[in-house]
Order: sequence, then structure tokens, then C-alpha cells
Amino acid sequence: MSTNPTDPRRQYPSTYFVDRSNQDEMTRLIVQDRLITAAMGGVLPEQPDPTNFPRMLDVGCGAGGWLIEAAKTYPTMTRLVGIDVNTRMIEYAREQAKIAQVDDRVDFQVMDALLILEFPKDYFDLTNMRFATAFMRTWNWPKVLDEMQRVTRPGGVIRLTENECFRSSSPALLRILAIAGDAFYRAGHLFSEGKTGDTSSQGTIGVASDLARLLHQYGVQDIQTHSSLLEYPAGTPAGQSFAEDMRLAGRTVMPFVRKWGHLPDDYETLYQQMVHETQQPDAMSSTDVITAWGTKA
Repeated sequence: MSTNPTDPRRQYPSTYFVDRSNQDEMTRLIVQDRLITAAMGGVLPEQPDPTNFPRMLDVGCGAGGWLIEAAKTYPTMTRLVGIDVNTRMIEYAREQAKIAQVDDRVDFQVMDALLILEFPKDYFDLTNMRFATAFMRTWNWPKVLDEMQRVTRPGGVIRLTENECFRSSSPALLRILAIAGDAFYRAGHLFSEGKTGDTSSQGTIGVASDLARLLHQYGVQDIQTHSSLLEYPAGTPAGQSFAEDMRLAGRTVMPFVRKWGHLPDDYETLYQQMVHETQQPDAMSSTDVITAWGTKA
């Protein structure tokens, strides 16, 4: 059902912060995808009537969980397309769509969003991109937002979601976030340096606070934002998933930090401390997730 069939063997250069062949990162993304969608209250919690979007595109879809959940939740969505540069992710997403019995409506394609979105003009009712900090650099935003608007119909929605503020009872986790944030900034993924401190109880890493500005700057109209507080208390499924997400992320981010930032000599000790602290009975972490959206003129 592809609009533009893509050779499944095709592989694009990647700006993603982790080697795409890393199995731990694939596992982490699957865990994170389910965790955040559920914690936010569904796939489109801020939209008053998701049935207005029969055709949707998910840019940087990863393992495909968000789009598959959308298809399961809204039978009125008849054409859902997810794209990602990672061939293994796309293969996994296709298998999951078959298992969920939504592959007649959900199509996953290998495609590089930083080049061009290979779809007709004015084709989709909503184009979505979540947690793109991992592969987007600051200079990629104009081209990507221009392409997202091009393939969205007039009056259709362009939607972005990113993490904003992290809070945690784990000092080690906050220090790791600070180390990672510095590397992301140096590599060009962030517009400003992160504010997570070694001893602070909260901080930021990402571009969530820039989303509304970016949408406005590059021509999206009627911009709105919605903030969701996602809490991960120990002893709950969400808390367990968050601890697993951080356990995997703490490992997979190491080569990126070594290349772009500063990996401290005591990182292994710090990492083990973080794993221990996030698994304690009284552990508590939370994050604010911001969704910004607007319409194509």
C-alpha cells in the first residue's frame, strides 16, 4: 500500500545518536514508546476529535508503537504511514502491525526525513514527530518542518512532542542527564545548553521549550501547546519501565558522549549508582512532556 515503494534493503546515513545496529537501543525505544504513550493518555490526547485525521504520517517512527496504537484506537484512520531511516526498526514495526492485525491500514517505510518526504503534496491530515532530538540537529528544523507542511493538506495539523523538565530522586541519574545534555548540545542537537546539574533535583535536556517558536518561525498557523506530567513512581509498571529505559540509555549513550562530550572516569560507578537508585522502593522520577501543534495555512 506504499505511495512510493521503497527498496527494503536501502539504508541511509544516520544522524541518530546511537549506532542503529545496537540491540539495546532498539529494546529501549520499544520500552520508551509504550511507556510515554500510555503515560500521556493515548496517542492524541490533546486533539478534540482525532477522527478528523484519516491520513496520518509519523516521522521518525522508530519501532512503530505510536502509529499502531493509533490504528487500534481509531478505526476511522484509514491510511497511517511511519517512516524511519533504520531498516531494522521498520522491519520490526511491520511485524508488529501484522501481529496487531492493522497492517491493512498501517504502512512502514524506510525513508530519511532529513532529505525529503517522498509523498504527494497536501496528502496527510496530520503529520507527527515525537522525540526528534535524538536525530535532529538545530539546522535540520527548517527543511523538516517545510517538508512536513508540504505533505499536509491545508487546514491539516503539524504536531511535535518533546521532553522538557526531568525530576528524579536519583542524583546519579540527574548527573548522567547533565553529561548527556552537554554532548547533545556540542553535537548540535540542542539550541541551548542543558540545565540539569549534578546535585539539582531537576533539569532539562531537549528542545521542548523551542517547539512553539519553531512552528511559528517556519510558517505553521494557530499554534497551541499542551504539557503532560509523566510520573514514574517505584513499584508501578510505569516506574519499572522508566528504570529499564534509563538502565539501557545509560549504556547506549556512552559512545556518543565519548565522541562529543566528556565521559568521566567514574562513569561506571555513576551508572551503577543510577541503576541502584532508580530501583529503590521509594524512587520517584517524573518529566514534563510538551506537545506543540498548529495548522497549515
